Amino acid sequence: MFETIIAEPLFFISFAIALLATGAIAGLLAGLLGVGGGIVIVPVLYLMLPLLGVDESVLMHVAVGTSLATIIPTSIMSARSHHKRGGVDFELLKSWGPIIFLGVVIGGYFGTTVKGEVLTLIFAVVAILVAANMALRKEGIVLADALPVGAIRHSLALVVGMFSVVMGIGGGTLSVPILTAFNYPIRRAVGTASAIGLIIALPGSATFILSGMGHPDLPPGSLGYANLFGFALIVPATMLMAPVGAKLAHSINPIHLRMAFAFFLLLTSLRMFYSILFG
Repeated sequence: MFETIIAEPLFFISFAIALLATGAIAGLLAGLLGVGGGIVIVPVLYLMLPLLGVDESVLMHVAVGTSLATIIPTSIMSARSHHKRGGVDFELLKSWGPIIFLGVVIGGYFGTTVKGEVLTLIFAVVAILVAANMALRKEGIVLADALPVGAIRHSLALVVGMFSVVMGIGGGTLSVPILTAFNYPIRRAVGTASAIGLIIALPGSATFILSGMGHPDLPPGSLGYANLFGFALIVPATMLMAPVGAKLAHSINPIHLRMAFAFFLLLTSLRMFYSILFG
């Protein structure tokens, strides 16, 4: 990878700008919509890393591992911003946190042992469902008046943890739609989701780092399946923009942004399906 960068300085500059922009958009969306920056970072890395010669066998693992690592500082910044505005539900975190962690452990083991095509397929399927939910679900429609208790509540938390770590996302992409479907206030759901991202990203990134250590096909600059070059470029932008997004979440109606983001997810899903089917 670095040989390409040295030989093509203009390509390196373009790639660096693209990653900085990705980080900025991911941070803004993490704070604004609570979707987790990974839903932006993973698709961009999936598209950009092959241009640097990253082997197909580790492509999705590196995208997911790098994304999880970048979510750690983003979640911290976003959660702090929401906490200052009273937007984090610590009672829900106490209830969901341990179960989400268990889901991360299960999903992390699964995600690091399956082939990249499986990770790509899971991301593509869930992303298109998320896009449909964003675009088609009408405001005010709920499944129940309150979040269920007992086994159902724990099952929802387990799903959030398992699928989030496999996809390399921070949890908000799944937890916000789930919470709001049970009449949970959207802004409180977004704020709580930012803290959930940390519960997912810390053990998730550690799992992908440790499991990828010593893999022969890793690109230079990688610590296990987390690429430090991508991390160094994305993180500053996400940390800068996450508080901005959190502030905007309390002052604007994000409906149009949701529609545009749903379209982006749809295109990303179709691109991934095409890659799986036709190579």
